[in-house]
Order: sequence, then C-alpha cells, then structure tokens
Amino acid sequence: MTSSAEFADRYGPLAVVTGAAVGMGAAFARDLAARDVDLLLVDRDERALETVALELETDGATVRTLVVDLASPDAADEVCDTAGDLGLLVSNAAIGYVGSFLDQDDDGLLAQLDVNCRTPLLLVRRVLPRMVTRGRGGIILLSSLSAVRGSPLVASYAATKAWNLILAESLWDELRDTGVDVMGVLPGMTRTPGLLSSSPQAGLATTNLMEPADVAREALDALGSAPSFIPGEANRESHAFMSSLDRAEAIKTMGDVMRATYPPERQPDPSV
Repeated sequence: MTSSAEFADRYGPLAVVTGAAVGMGAAFARDLAARDVDLLLVDRDERALETVALELETDGATVRTLVVDLASPDAADEVCDTAGDLGLLVSNAAIGYVGSFLDQDDDGLLAQLDVNCRTPLLLVRRVLPRMVTRGRGGIILLSSLSAVRGSPLVASYAATKAWNLILAESLWDELRDTGVDVMGVLPGMTRTPGLLSSSPQAGLATTNLMEPADVAREALDALGSAPSFIPGEANRESHAFMSSLDRAEAIKTMGDVMRATYPPERQPDPSV
C-alpha cells in the first residue's frame, strides 16, 4: 500500500466519485479524503450528498458537490466541466434491477444503459486525454462479480457491468505505458442501501457480505497493480470455484443461488 502522500501525488489533486451519496460511493469518498485527495462528489440525491460532504469537510477534507442525473445526455459534460482537471475518476453510480428480464420495462432497461454504460464511457473519453498528456492519473470502473458469467434475475444489470469490466481491462493495456492506471473492480454482495432495499433472503449469497469501506480500501490499494480486481478473499475463492465449473453448470449454479436469494415473493412488483 502506498502512503497517502504518494497516492495523492499520483492520483490527485482531485478525485471525482459518481454515486457518492451513499453506500460504495460514499465509502470511496471517505477513503479518498483520508488519502488527502480533494473531492468532487456526484449524485442525484442532493440531501444525502450534502450530508456526506459536510461529514468530510468537518474532518478537514476539501469537497465540492454536483447534483446531476447521470441518465441525462449531458451528464458527462456537466461533470467534467465542473471538475476541471482531475487525477482520479471513480465511476461507481449504477442502476440495478432484480427480477425476471421479461418484467422489466423499456424505460428501465434504457436507464440502466445510460447510467451504467453510456455516461461512464463518455466520462472516460473526456478525462483521459488530459491524464495521458500529464502522464499520470487513474480510472476505476465499478463492475460486479455478476459480470463474469450469466447471472439470472439480474440479466440486464450484469450485462452492463460486463461492459464496464471489458472496457476497463482493455484500456488498462492500451494505457499501461502512459502512466494512467485503469482498473475494473468486481465486488460481490456488499452491505449497501441498494442491496438491502432489494430484500435478499439470508442464505449462501449473503453469507460473506462485505462492508463498503472494505471494498473501497482494497480497490484503492490495488489500483495500478492489475487490470481488474475482486475485493474480499471469500469473493476471490467463490470466483475461483465458479471458474472451475463448466460454464453452463456455473450459470445454472448462479441461477439456483439467485432464486434462493430472491424467491418470487421477494422480487419487486414491476407494476409499482
């Protein structure tokens, strides 16, 4: 692990964190503040965003906030115009959905593409030229363990996260001689408000829930060391086991786990 001064020298002076109001994004913000990096926190939830910003400012951090809907066509430009010159982008914001693919409407599917794929793509495209010119910087794209193989009941979400993973790994190689570090992060189930609001049934999938602070710390420590990273030893072991199975068997196993975690009575009502 590098020191706070070394981290700030490489990835400062400013980090942008999207989806920073709660959960994983707020955890990244707290960890980055502890590493002496200034912050631009981005979210659409103004009240929660200001709460996190006030907490960090009270502890001595330099924080700005931007309230924006990342599904909007101009969101990436608004973020970059507000940020100016930044050294680190943590693209964390995402929309998830749990349930049958057939129950999800077109608007929900397209919103997932906009927030999970389109805006991160444009953010990366906007910030990279200046990072490459400067010869240093970092980009973290939040993916998911669901992105590694077919993940029933989260099909569209997992597909968007696979897109982020491949983008991150591809850019890691394209840029590895430029001084700019790109990494995809694949968390497993993590104790975030988003997960808890989906009301998962206690079982195999929830046995080793990680805390957002642990995911953020491990990911930031790993930045620059690999094209992608799985936080949590239990998650890495689970990934290794699933990778040892025939792909069809692994997908069926994932489906069994997901149906046990989200039985029909625990899945959201698409009419609500």
